[in-house]
Amino acid sequence: MKSPRDVAEEAVEVFTSKATQSSKKMFILAFLAGVFIAFGAELSTIVSFDLRNFSLGFSRFLAGSVFSFGLMLVVLTGAELFTGNCLMIIPLLKGEITRKQFLKSWGIVYLGNFLGALFFSFLIFYSGIYNNAVASYAVEIAANKTNLGFLEAFLRGIACNWLVALAVWLALTGSNMLEKMVGIYFPIMAFVASGFEHSIANMFFIPVGILLKGLVIVQKDISNLTIPGFFIKNLIPVTLGNIIGGAIFVGLIYWYVYLKEEIIL
Repeated sequence: MKSPRDVAEEAVEVFTSKATQSSKKMFILAFLAGVFIAFGAELSTIVSFDLRNFSLGFSRFLAGSVFSFGLMLVVLTGAELFTGNCLMIIPLLKGEITRKQFLKSWGIVYLGNFLGALFFSFLIFYSGIYNNAVASYAVEIAANKTNLGFLEAFLRGIACNWLVALAVWLALTGSNMLEKMVGIYFPIMAFVASGFEHSIANMFFIPVGILLKGLVIVQKDISNLTIPGFFIKNLIPVTLGNIIGGAIFVGLIYWYVYLKEEIIL
């Protein structure tokens, strides 16, 4: 296993390469990452919907276990995920990329992730995969997310991407597919089971809930399950929290600990 300092050096190389690739390739890989995370979100809904009344804890554990499949696809295929790319702050602070490259990459990847997840939302809606019971559960998930207060969503976003960025970090410690998958699994399972908020996953969860809400009857308050509610009540605070969790609590801290040069008197 690579040492933490070796991982930090590799992160500089990996995320510099990501930031300096062509905009077209970056967007395509970001679109795919949005779809891959949506695959994980859709799968977690399918496998956990009928277990929540039996054991909520086990249902969340199972949902998190299969959701990790989405990030495995992202990392192992080289796709571009905004939440993982919060670690791009490391080469920025190291001086390997410019602020323009940094912000351009974040913007393109965030947009690509959004369009990929939204595309998959429509695919699932029109495919008829979600029957009445699953559709009701999907609407409940979306309603719960849009009924969060700003601070709740923001703090859950911090905790979530702290773990997601650590999953990417742990994947860098591995030298083969199995090691990388194990590194990814535990932090992702933990964030889903804990009920934290992931902005890119919510680009699937909430739009598919909006599409389905007119087809089912649920006991949840769905007044915020609208397009404005999606952005204002969830996506904005969660994205801000994700940035802090990944860029500050992982990227900035590990840059300072392992890469920042200091003069020792």
